[in-house]
Amino acid sequence: MPKVIEYFGIIFYFYSNEHLPIHVHVSYGEFESIFEIFFEDGHISKIAVRKSVGKTSLPAQQLRDANRIVEMYASDIVNKWTDFFVLKKKIKSTKITKRL
Repeated sequence: MPKVIEYFGIIFYFYSNEHLPIHVHVSYGEFESIFEIFFEDGHISKIAVRKSVGKTSLPAQQLRDANRIVEMYASDIVNKWTDFFVLKKKIKSTKITKRL
């Protein structure tokens, strides 16, 4: 379960047996939401959030923060997805230490 990004206790990660669409799981304590990244004509067209089965969704503040991070780092998340799942490379986690 590689960690992709860490932001003030909010953890963004992939499960090791993922499926399309490209998405990232985001947890904060016992809360979790999933952000899916969609493409149109080779460009990111939409980011959608959905509930993680069996988990309580992120609290409002962490959901807003996570959404901002996914929007800002969408290309990085996609590149790490490709590196990990397609190219079978290890990925390096990004730790964000400044508040947005």
